[in-house]
Amino acid sequence: MIKKIVLLFIVILLASCSSSKPAIATTRKAAAVQKPRVAATKKQTPVKPVSKSYPSTNVTTEVIQSTSKTVVTSDLINNYVLQYKDIAIGNMQKYGIPASIILAQGILESGAGRGDLAVEANNHFGIKCHSDWLGESVRHDDDASQECFRKYPEASESYRDHALFLVGKKRYATLFTYEKDDYKAWSKGLRAAGYATDPNYPDKLISYIERYNLHQYDCQVTGKSYIPINKTAPARSSSSNSNSNSNDPNLYEVQKGDTLYSISKKFNVLVDDLKQKNNLLDNAISIGQKLKVK
Repeated sequence: MIKKIVLLFIVILLASCSSSKPAIATTRKAAAVQKPRVAATKKQTPVKPVSKSYPSTNVTTEVIQSTSKTVVTSDLINNYVLQYKDIAIGNMQKYGIPASIILAQGILESGAGRGDLAVEANNHFGIKCHSDWLGESVRHDDDASQECFRKYPEASESYRDHALFLVGKKRYATLFTYEKDDYKAWSKGLRAAGYATDPNYPDKLISYIERYNLHQYDCQVTGKSYIPINKTAPARSSSSNSNSNSNDPNLYEVQKGDTLYSISKKFNVLVDDLKQKNNLLDNAISIGQKLKVK
């Protein structure tokens, strides 16, 4: 009898143990489900700082801090001329500004489209805001620190605004009394009217016009015959005076067989100095071309 009671007790004990196991398993599963929730919360936290810093980056890209020297090649300048010559011709026809002047100013003021203002603001002529400008602008170091310059949605708008700027300002009225194709008078007149403060501004414009034959686009509008600058100039004999003007010893006229190196030796100057004095971007020179040597 006692054995039966003990056996019954063991059976009851085993039954109670087996019935408690599912509760433990369920608890563990519940705990396992909760763990990923904590991990998911941790993964989301690093995302927040990224969105906070992004707007400040956009603001700073609108401001040009300082000017930079733009290094260009003759190929870049030729490509620039090909890209904008039609706009320049159109502006000459509509507004009376020589196409050669428009292109030369574009090359000089924009670094053939590679300068900071041209890249950041599509400003190809260095036109500042002034009081009547209502469009977008950028800041740029020029004659003074952080001056206000006009910003355009595209380069063609800069070309149009350049024409309107010259036509609309009284100080440039004298320019329109010159012949349309008199690029030398226009170059000097722009400087005299205050377009630029650089005293060599006219010489630089004329140099670009003559070295890249920009005057041909004026002739397309006026209908005059175009003669390439310097290409038809007769060569002087070796016995002739090497100075282009006996009254100006600072100038030299390029002779047949001359190179920048030979000229530099003749006048005891560096080739780089000759290039800088004459606004030359490469070593190419033409017979009859006048160079500053002193």
